[in-house]
Amino acid sequence: MNASQLQREAASRAMKMARAAGMEKSMAQAMGAAGVSAPNVAGGDGRFFSSTKKGETQEIRLELQAASKDKKINAVKKVIANMTVGKDVSALFPDVLNCIQTGNIELKKLVYLYLVNHAKTHPDLALLAVNTFVRDAADPNPLVRALAIRTMGCIRVERITEYLCEPLERALKDEDPYVRKTAAVCVAKLHDISPDLVKDRGFLDLLRDLVADANPTVVANAVAALSEIADEDKGSDDVMGMSSAKLQKLLAALNECTEWGQVSILDALAKYVPEEAKDAERIIERVMPRLQHANSAVVLSAIKVILQYMHEALDPESELCVGYRKKLSPPLVTMVNTAEPELCYVALRNVNLIVQRDQRILENEIKIFFCRYNDPLYVKLEKLEIMIRLVSDRTVDQVLLELKEYSQEVDVDFVRTAIKAVGRVAVKLENAAQRCVNVLLELIKARVPYVVQAAVVVVANIFRRYPNRYESIIGALCENLESLDEPEAKEAMIWIVGEYADSIENADELLSGFLEDFRESEHAVRLQLLTACVKLFLKSPQRGEAQQMVQSVLSMSTECTDDPDLRDRGYIYWRLLSNDPEAAKAIVLGPKPPVEDDTAKLDEATLDLLLSQIGTLASVYHKPPEAFVNEKTLKEEEEEETYDDFDDAPADDEEPAPAPQGGGGDLLDLLDMGPVAAAVPEPPKSGGDALVADALGDIFGGDPVVPPSQPSGDIFGGDLMAPSQNDPFGGSALFGANTPPPAPAPLRKPVSVLQPSQQSGGVGIAAAFNAGEQRTIALDLEVSNAGPQPVRLLQIQLNKSPFGLAPADAPSLQFDPPLLPGTTRPKRVRLRAGDAKMLSQVPAMTAGAGVNVQIALKNADTGAVFYLAAPCPLDAVFAADATVDRSAFIARWKAIDDANESYATVADLPTGPSIDAAVAKLAARRCHPVARRAVPGQVGSEVAYFSVQLLGPEAEYLVELTFKSGVAACKVCVKTTARSLAPLGLAAICALLRAP
Repeated sequence: MNASQLQREAASRAMKMARAAGMEKSMAQAMGAAGVSAPNVAGGDGRFFSSTKKGETQEIRLELQAASKDKKINAVKKVIANMTVGKDVSALFPDVLNCIQTGNIELKKLVYLYLVNHAKTHPDLALLAVNTFVRDAADPNPLVRALAIRTMGCIRVERITEYLCEPLERALKDEDPYVRKTAAVCVAKLHDISPDLVKDRGFLDLLRDLVADANPTVVANAVAALSEIADEDKGSDDVMGMSSAKLQKLLAALNECTEWGQVSILDALAKYVPEEAKDAERIIERVMPRLQHANSAVVLSAIKVILQYMHEALDPESELCVGYRKKLSPPLVTMVNTAEPELCYVALRNVNLIVQRDQRILENEIKIFFCRYNDPLYVKLEKLEIMIRLVSDRTVDQVLLELKEYSQEVDVDFVRTAIKAVGRVAVKLENAAQRCVNVLLELIKARVPYVVQAAVVVVANIFRRYPNRYESIIGALCENLESLDEPEAKEAMIWIVGEYADSIENADELLSGFLEDFRESEHAVRLQLLTACVKLFLKSPQRGEAQQMVQSVLSMSTECTDDPDLRDRGYIYWRLLSNDPEAAKAIVLGPKPPVEDDTAKLDEATLDLLLSQIGTLASVYHKPPEAFVNEKTLKEEEEEETYDDFDDAPADDEEPAPAPQGGGGDLLDLLDMGPVAAAVPEPPKSGGDALVADALGDIFGGDPVVPPSQPSGDIFGGDLMAPSQNDPFGGSALFGANTPPPAPAPLRKPVSVLQPSQQSGGVGIAAAFNAGEQRTIALDLEVSNAGPQPVRLLQIQLNKSPFGLAPADAPSLQFDPPLLPGTTRPKRVRLRAGDAKMLSQVPAMTAGAGVNVQIALKNADTGAVFYLAAPCPLDAVFAADATVDRSAFIARWKAIDDANESYATVADLPTGPSIDAAVAKLAARRCHPVARRAVPGQVGSEVAYFSVQLLGPEAEYLVELTFKSGVAACKVCVKTTARSLAPLGLAAICALLRAP
């Protein structure tokens, strides 16, 4: 496991632990907000989570309609419990909604809690309660007013804005602070839905006024909302509108609001740069007490403010800043000394950034970074990194003693890292280099194989940093050659022998030992061995077998290898030695730049950015937020939020379940259908492609996966696409003047997608999608009846899909005469593509050549509803009338960015080496031929171009196939106007070529 994997694991564990710590509190607060006691297994409301009896939905419906308030409250609790564990309770929505007309606060809270969660999957239905929300927003009870505003803000539907604006404006000016602080958060939610509306209605001005509110919780929520709006609206001016009066209000609220409110205020202060040094000093003095807070998030935010002001508004070398550094040290030490390894790791990652900015803060506290015996590996590695950053001439002795102890640990990875740390100390501190070399020499004499190999690598770096200084230890290294079996250690030792060949008497013998395994050695070892032999020859051409050795290694490097790097380097050395040996000496033996200390990895701009993100995930990953967070992730996280005021803990934002491949969302409720459970596995990928990839690369003059290097101008270049003598695409005919049109492709036979079962009433389904007539798609079905009663009518409904498929005729299957038990009958359903109401987002697809379309069927006689998923290949939605001429094709090819290109290699074509047969197969599947040309400079190579248009989404594929005469394989290049559909199109073309 490498360091980055360890970092990700540690960050993940830290996040899980933080979520676990807050889960109990957030559940208690959420249930408390709804008037429900915290659930427990033994009794209380925990019993609602353990019910598994059948027919419970009807029983709950009756309780929701009861006259007793207690029964209604318990019924809504059952609904929320079922919804929490993942059961579908959408059928109870009307009954729960009827309970909203009540004066009972506990019941109203429970119903609102249900609506907030139900609105995530059924936002349009939640609008049915909007009149109640508006009425409750004017209720005399401030709890009800705040609850109504909060609930309306959580329903993330654009249509809600027309009802929300008036109540929200009143709530922002409400006399009760609880209502105001709730409304402040609601403005940020409204801005996410409609930013222009927030600006036009003056909500930003009202929110800025709340920053000067008398209530600290209102101030904290207003600051948090403005910060969120500023992050979303990056191109706007200062959203906060900071002034001296507001600044004083923020500092006053800092001592009175909750801990998470303090974090928001401190983060806002970190973005504010005082105009004068005295202002910065006053702010720091007010922030300094936060360093003693029990919450580490508050401490980190306070440190961020102080660091920012020290380096932007003050003189870092002043006596004042010296005092600030002394005050920053104790809280950092406290966080690092925590007993929880995950929290310790998060603190260490932040400390790593801080010491890069100013290591004087912790220069006297290096001992706290010494590793404990029971520290996890990821914590030990991070402590080592910080130790190296802090080490100085004053502390180097105790650090080396500690590293020497680490080299005797049982964890091999940690031992190697510790030995490398010794080398990094030597590279960083020239005065301590000799002491580091002595430590390494002691480790080498211990003759532990993995210790020796790590030490050899480190010594090579020290030699690069301090040339011709420590050659005395070369003898000890040479005594351990037999223990070197790792490529990195071999490479380092070979470099040492070649670099100091004139000082090593038996250098030729040592290199000869490595040459015996030259052909089996790793890539880096062979490259280093080639260079070392050339160095030996240039330094001592008359020694032993130097001349014969260099001839042998040059011959093996140029004639007996398929490694292009090794071959090219061999040719360069050969030509240098043959034409100008003096030039060879100047190049190969010339002075090299010394190895520099690589401790400071981050550039100044990146470091400034990460320091401004202290206390966030960016400071743990050491990456800017945009490197690991995208807009989709943010939207998913926001959709998981419910009640997020600072005095209410946020709900546990569990990761949403992945959407089914066929489309985004549940089936329409016409047939009372739930999610489709059936799934059809994708066909396995062919294994022959990889076997011929290298051969095709040589045949076609390039890597089969990388686009061939061509001039950036017209890739068709003048007459390159002009018809050749045998061009079947020449003239105006599709397949040329003498070539008949292709025969229609055979229809796909239906495959079983639903086995007869009790749920389906004995109905079994086999399905296949085929290209239809007049811009339609045919869904060919074979319906079997294994039940006891005949089937007369099946209603059919399709879920949303990337192709927007919908029935072109009546959505039903009529059986006249009825389908008797024990019989099977074929049926065809005509579908149209591109229905706007049936289009869904394109799911993340990689290898599949189609998508699974979810289908629901209902037996009109028995009422049984059953579901299936049928694979729809992409070529089923290819348009038959989307031909394009050569000039238009060239223009479209140029217009599509190279980033929208996809490449693949198809081996073992069923059509054999016949290019015409492969081209005809694609033409039969509605891939429209455009042109065909010979590849210049490559005898027997031809390129064919096709145009493909989809019936559903507005997308077009431009296809390039490269063939070699006599080879049953081809290279495929696909360009498309829709990047999300690129993998699907490439897979579909490859599947058609592989099809028998």
